[in-house]
Amino acid sequence: MADHPVDETLPPLKMATTGLQHVAAMYAGVVAPPLIVGAAIGLSATDLTFLTGACLFTAGLATLLQTIGIWKIGARLPFVNGVTFAGVAPMTAVVAATPDKDDALPIIFGAVIVAGLLGFLAAPFFSKAVRFFPPVVTGTVITLIGISLLPVAFGWAQGPDPSADDFGSATNLTLAAVTLVIVLVLRRFTRGFVKQIAVLLGLVAGTLVAIPFGVTDFSPVAESAVVGFPTPFHFGAPQFQLAAIVSLCVVMVVSMTESTADMLALGEIVERPADEKTIAAGLRADTLGSALAPVFNGFMCSAFAQNIGLVAMTRIRSRYVVATGGGFLVLMGLCPMAASLIAVVPRPVLGGAGVVLFGSVAASGIQTLVRAGLEKDNNVLIVAVSLAVGIIPISAPQFYHAFPETARIVLDSGISTGCVVAVLLNFVFNHIGNGRSDAAEVTHPMETDVSRPTETDAHSTETEAHSTETEEEITGSPKTARTTP
Repeated sequence: MADHPVDETLPPLKMATTGLQHVAAMYAGVVAPPLIVGAAIGLSATDLTFLTGACLFTAGLATLLQTIGIWKIGARLPFVNGVTFAGVAPMTAVVAATPDKDDALPIIFGAVIVAGLLGFLAAPFFSKAVRFFPPVVTGTVITLIGISLLPVAFGWAQGPDPSADDFGSATNLTLAAVTLVIVLVLRRFTRGFVKQIAVLLGLVAGTLVAIPFGVTDFSPVAESAVVGFPTPFHFGAPQFQLAAIVSLCVVMVVSMTESTADMLALGEIVERPADEKTIAAGLRADTLGSALAPVFNGFMCSAFAQNIGLVAMTRIRSRYVVATGGGFLVLMGLCPMAASLIAVVPRPVLGGAGVVLFGSVAASGIQTLVRAGLEKDNNVLIVAVSLAVGIIPISAPQFYHAFPETARIVLDSGISTGCVVAVLLNFVFNHIGNGRSDAAEVTHPMETDVSRPTETDAHSTETEAHSTETEEEITGSPKTARTTP
C-alpha cells in the first residue's frame, strides 16, 4: 500500500527548495514579535539580533517536534510552528509594568514556561472539543483564518515602517503587484516542479526587481555573524509573577483554539482529517515547544496559518518538506548570516506573495462551506453570525477598546472569537433542543451531511477522475483516493 502523500519523502533538491519556500512564507511573522518586544525593552542591536535568532531556532525545534513527532507528541502533519503574535500585547504590557527592564524578559519567560506546561497537561481534554467542529464550523474558521491574514499581506505591501514617508508609496505597491503577477504567471504557464515553487521564485524575482528602486537592503548580511548559539537563559533565570502568568495562560488558550482550527483546516487540505488523537498530539507539540522555548530565549509557539495556504496552493502535502523548513529555521538560529538572507526580501515583495498564500486559505474555507449543508437555515445563521463576529477586529480594530486588556487578548483575535461563536451556535442550533432533530448526523468533524443526495454527488465520479488527472499533471505522481464533494 502506497504511503499517504503526507508521509512521502521527495528528492533532496525538491525537499530543500519547497522547505525554504515555507521558511520564506513565515519568516516575517517569526521575527516581528521579538523585534517589537525587544524594542519595547530597549535592547541593544546585538541583543535584539540574538533574541530574533533565538526565536528562529525555537520555531525550528517546535516545527520538527510537530512534523516528525515523538511518542504522543506532534500532529505529524505539514504543520509549521512559530512565535505567536497573540502574545505581543501582553508581553509588551509586562515590559511596561516592569520598573527594571532587565527583569522583563525573565518574567516573560517564566510566564511562558508555566503556560506551556499547563497547556501540555490540558491538551488531551482540549482536543475532545473536536466533535463540535463539523464542516459548518471548520469551513467558517478556515475562511476567517484567510480573511484575518490578508490585512497582514496588505500591510507588508505598503512597506515595513508605517511611520516612513514611503509607506504605501506607488513604488512599494508596484513591487507587491509585480511579485503577485510573477507568481500568478508561473502558476498559470509552468508545470511540475517550477509551478510548485512559484512563490519562492516570485520572492526571488521580486527582490531582484526591487534592487534598482533602492528598497532591497543587503546590510544585514554584511553585519551578521557566521555562527551563533542561543545560550540557555542568556537574559537571566526565569522569574514567576502571577499577573504575567495569568496573562500568558489566556494567550495559551487563544493559541490552542487557533491551533485546533488550523489542524482541522490542514487535515482537510491534505486529506488526512485531524481526529481527536491528532489534535491532542498537535497541541502537546505546541505547548511543549512553548514551554521549552524560553530555555533558549524564545517566545510562545503556535501554528502558522500562512503556511497552510502554501500547502493548499502548491498541493505538496509531505510533512517532511515542512520538517526540512524546520531544519532551515534551526540553522538560521545557529547562523545569523543565513537568517539575514531571508531578511533581504523587501516587505512589499512578501506582501505580493502573501495575497496568494492567504487568499488560498480563505478559498479552502469556502470549499469546505460548499459541502457544509448550507441549504439548512440553521447553518446559514451559524456562518453568517460567526463570520460577522470574526471580521469585527479587522474592519473595526477599536471596537473593543473599552474592554479590559486581558479580555482584548481574546476579542481582538477574529479567528478565536469567530471560532468560539461558531462552536457555540452549532451546539445551540444543531445539538440541543429541536435543532438536534434537524442536524446532520456527523460522526467525524470532516464528514459531510449524507442525509440527502445533491446534484454534486451525481457528478462525484467525473470530478474525482478530473481531480486525479490534474494532480498527476502537477506533481508527477499518482494521487491517493479521495472523496470529492
